[in-house]
Amino acid sequence: MRSRDGRFDGVFFFAVETTGIYCRPSCPARTPKRHNVRFFPTAAAAQGAGFRACRRCRPDAVPGSADWNARADVVGRAMRLIGDGVVDREGVAGLAARLGYSARQVQRQLTAELGAGPVALARAQRAHTARVLLQTTALPVTEIAFASGFASVRQFNDTVRAVYAATPTALRAAAPVRDRATPAAGIPLRLAHRGPYQAGPVFDLLQQEAVAGVEEVTGPPGRRVYRRTLRLPYGTGIAAVEERGGAPRTGGGGWLEARLHLTDLRDLTTAVQRLRRLFDLDADPYAVDERLGADPRLAPLVAARPGLRSPGAADPEELAVRALVGRARAAELVQRYGKRLDAPCGALTHLFPEPAVLAGAEPGGRLGALAAALADGAVRLDAGADRDDAEHALLALGLAPATVAAVRTRALGDPDAAPPGTDLPGTWRPWRSYALNHLRAAGELE
Repeated sequence: MRSRDGRFDGVFFFAVETTGIYCRPSCPARTPKRHNVRFFPTAAAAQGAGFRACRRCRPDAVPGSADWNARADVVGRAMRLIGDGVVDREGVAGLAARLGYSARQVQRQLTAELGAGPVALARAQRAHTARVLLQTTALPVTEIAFASGFASVRQFNDTVRAVYAATPTALRAAAPVRDRATPAAGIPLRLAHRGPYQAGPVFDLLQQEAVAGVEEVTGPPGRRVYRRTLRLPYGTGIAAVEERGGAPRTGGGGWLEARLHLTDLRDLTTAVQRLRRLFDLDADPYAVDERLGADPRLAPLVAARPGLRSPGAADPEELAVRALVGRARAAELVQRYGKRLDAPCGALTHLFPEPAVLAGAEPGGRLGALAAALADGAVRLDAGADRDDAEHALLALGLAPATVAAVRTRALGDPDAAPPGTDLPGTWRPWRSYALNHLRAAGELE
């Protein structure tokens, strides 16, 4: 905190008792006296203790802790589900049912480790969504309240005042008018990441894999734009994310410029989280590079590409099907069975077909078996899925181990997955997925 080290933004938060404000570690404000400082593992815990977010460093906008993507225990799975908006849509009971625990057990474990329960964590997320909409769109405040996931305008107003010490109107007035977009123009976003970010390899992969009708990558290297359609809980969306040109950012981190067009604004939080997983924006590149850079084989590769990411998936079920059938066959499935958008946008015309549709249209073979298992819940690949259970279920369907490893890495976001038959050093753990990406980027693996 004294050195304003951006590597720890999102890992912990500190609050100052004399001001009633909580901040990220890299906050540029004057360092407070130690005896006035309290530390919290989450923004929700700081808010629950009565502190408001700093208007200078915006601690609510930092990248999420990399622990939630790396960890496979109930707390890590719960945090991924909360980020995906499950508590807003299904309540704490729905969250607990997905995890296979009682609501009381989930409450106890989250509170013990994070200083806040699922309701408080979801509330902090809703407050951040509300601030984004207030300061980047021209939507009426009433619409923003419900789009952010609040049950009433009163609850929305009370939460904004408690978290930001300002009314929604005052919070909106603090942002430049030129930054506000109309719904037709989409919602402009800055998707924050910590440390350096190698955008080029991520966009290379997305360009190689792009399925016609669902995805496209346009523009020259260094200035490319990735666009895709999204199926979301309340409606559909189109996302556009820009590749940043020039050398990767170092120091505290940076962001990717994005824009979201949503048919229902209640999907904003979920859409943002899915883009973050796709681009691996909550990773801790410092921890990854430190471990892999100590290996003689990987050291020069890490030095050449600091901050190399392990991309995930915007739609885990879609990725599983694509991993099984390949790009060309996936494009055929989109044209045959994908739902056409009510308002196509250029080359983006369809949503990827749902598992239930594929199960009915292609009942035979491994594709039919996979689609049926995804549709009836026999195989779960959502944000809170147990990775080992999912792997065993996919293998039981007859999928090749290499395909299952790809699903585990991309759809389930496992940072330590490795294809079968690869003899990787134990010193590469728990970042073997990143190590393999370094080898691929260097041309040592296909």
